[in-house]
Amino acid sequence: MLRNVRFRYVISRLSYNNNNNNNNNNNKHWYEHVPKSVETSQGSKITIFWNQQVQTDRTIPNKKPDIIIRDNEKGTCMLIDVAISGDRNVIKKEAEKILKYKDPTIEIQLMWNVKTKVIPVTGTIPKSFRKYVSNIPGKHEVKELQKTAILGTTHILRKVLM
Repeated sequence: MLRNVRFRYVISRLSYNNNNNNNNNNNKHWYEHVPKSVETSQGSKITIFWNQQVQTDRTIPNKKPDIIIRDNEKGTCMLIDVAISGDRNVIKKEAEKILKYKDPTIEIQLMWNVKTKVIPVTGTIPKSFRKYVSNIPGKHEVKELQKTAILGTTHILRKVLM
């Protein structure tokens, strides 16, 4: 249960930043924000699914990415999976996430007729991280996402050491 704290913090931060960008946020602080399972923004141009399973015609593994962002105007879809890993495993985790969602990517492209890509989000910064984050709607600063992951780690340490 404690290992999911960092994950929830990063998801809340991403959702909060997206809502702030669209002036849909009622919370003053990101840590007070609780993402809805389905959010529609920018006049129904963008739909964001948080922790929702992809319904497909055939059985495929790994149908539940952390975030799905569907941009109806641009005809794109992003599958975002958050993984907070150790420094040595970052490149390996990125490759795992991209391969893990290969089948759902193909299914979504066929069903929704959109161009789909997978964006792995990790707690540390590989060379490709800035490129991935720039694709996510909303204004996201790398240092803020790192800070969020670190706050989750301190929360875990406090719970374990007390």
